[in-house]
Amino acid sequence: MYVCLCHGVTDREIREAADNGVSSMRQLGKELGVGTQCGRCACTAREILRESRSSDYLALANMLAQPA
Repeated sequence: MYVCLCHGVTDREIREAADNGVSSMRQLGKELGVGTQCGRCACTAREILRESRSSDYLALANMLAQPA
């Protein structure tokens, strides 16, 4: 789904950026241009970024919680 129409950025691209270490809206704006023009995408992009980061933390926590 397109999140940022001004720059043609999709939710997949935002998730990929999060997987590559982007952790803030400022970084996302620098990398993909999200939220830098009209700003309508900022809330949705922030939520996708937050979800992507939280799933990484949950996966890491589950991995660490398993006995060796």
